[in-house]
Amino acid sequence: MFSQIKSGTIRGLNADVVTVEADVSEGLPVFDMVGTLATEVREGKERVRTVLKLIGMPLPARRITVNISPADEKKYGSGFDLPVACSVLMAMGFFKADAFKDTFVSGELRLSGEVLPVRGMLPMLLCARERGLARCIIPKENLGEAALVPDMVSVGISSITELIDFLKNGRKPSVPATSSENSCEDTYMDFKELHGQKIPRRACEIAASGMHNFLMYGPPGAGKSMIAKCLPSILPALSDDEKLELMKIYSVSGKKNFSYENIIRPFRSPHHTVTAIAMSGGGNAVTPGEITMAHNGVLFLDELPEFKRDVLEVLRQPLEEGKINVVRNRYQEEYPADFLFVAAMNPCRCGYYPSARCTCSVSSIRNYLSKISQPLLDRFDLCVETKKLEIAELLGETDDEDSASIRARVIQATEIQKERYSGEKYNFNSQVPSAVIEEHCRLTSEIKQFIKEMFTNMELTARGYYRILKVSRTIADLAGEKDVLKEHIAEACFYRTIDRRFWEASL
Repeated sequence: MFSQIKSGTIRGLNADVVTVEADVSEGLPVFDMVGTLATEVREGKERVRTVLKLIGMPLPARRITVNISPADEKKYGSGFDLPVACSVLMAMGFFKADAFKDTFVSGELRLSGEVLPVRGMLPMLLCARERGLARCIIPKENLGEAALVPDMVSVGISSITELIDFLKNGRKPSVPATSSENSCEDTYMDFKELHGQKIPRRACEIAASGMHNFLMYGPPGAGKSMIAKCLPSILPALSDDEKLELMKIYSVSGKKNFSYENIIRPFRSPHHTVTAIAMSGGGNAVTPGEITMAHNGVLFLDELPEFKRDVLEVLRQPLEEGKINVVRNRYQEEYPADFLFVAAMNPCRCGYYPSARCTCSVSSIRNYLSKISQPLLDRFDLCVETKKLEIAELLGETDDEDSASIRARVIQATEIQKERYSGEKYNFNSQVPSAVIEEHCRLTSEIKQFIKEMFTNMELTARGYYRILKVSRTIADLAGEKDVLKEHIAEACFYRTIDRRFWEASL
């Protein structure tokens, strides 16, 4: 007898619906699975064989063939265990021919018959709904993701016996009360906790308003890491589309206990020992990397020169394109990687250059700074120095603004950008193509002459010129100005002097 059941496989952040076909016929007793399968999929036949024996339905001594089509596409993941078991049972005549009509099935089986959750359930269910499937039978732990898919009846099961009871007797399994956790930290640090540092505070406000990449440099203990941790607290709230995109990322990466309501902008801070694959994504499990997990949020690299050169160079293309193409021998996937890049570094290995306390030699400083290439440095829109705090600042004698006040101005500036770029594929000044940014700045002849002088004096590249315009546009939005003025250009230029201050000085 022949049977068919619909299931799914992950393709990057998207998914494909596949058909699990089974045939039980006369012949030598054998259990074959075909259809370009990954190791974990092919090994599923042994789990299915054992589970069916334990629940009292052993496989007959006949030829059993399972095909997962389309045959030319590689299938990954352990979610095929349940549909394979159901397809074989239906081919054996245990289920009616229409038992799985318009139904999506996915789940991993333990040898005890327990059904385990599957990563990537949300994109698979969204794809299944687009293909016209109206019902899904999935692990109970994945019901939170199924709740985001409209017009689909979700049945959550914890074991294969519950599925049999549901299909045979119509008893729908109970839905347990599940607790959800935030996808990242419950709360961020508030700028009220940060003392002094007026220039870095201003740079954070500009960076958050236009999603501009941000580099801090200064001596140890100046508060660079704390500033980075405060930055997410002034970012605008996530839109519905951004939340759904993050949900898909968390689903594909296998993250558990998250819900649509409590997702906030991610803050990722990998250690400097992270590998290039962990940063970009991929590996045997084909999971998103750190730059994708930071999508729509903040990626913070502390002690930037301590990261391996190949890890830093991985960032260059995603910083320009907002996505990354992960190409390996067996697959090619595209992941989103549109994040606010924040980094911190010391000016030398001891951290005190150019003060008299610095004990580094010229060659040591040169080697330390050379770990960051000029093309990567050029991708930072804002570079500011964090100076040593004075005792009056530490004692709280200065008036430090809180995150709520800064965030109000940031939201106002982002609303201006959304209105300006309505109908476009981008929402922030940093995302505007270089070819059209000048149209949104409306520069006068006097300002153009000023820019020419700054371009020559600062020896800017073409990328540096356009980034100055984008930062200037954000500064003007914060000031509520329709046109970019000279003082906005001057402030933007101020944030691009790090290479002349340190890189050239160390040679």
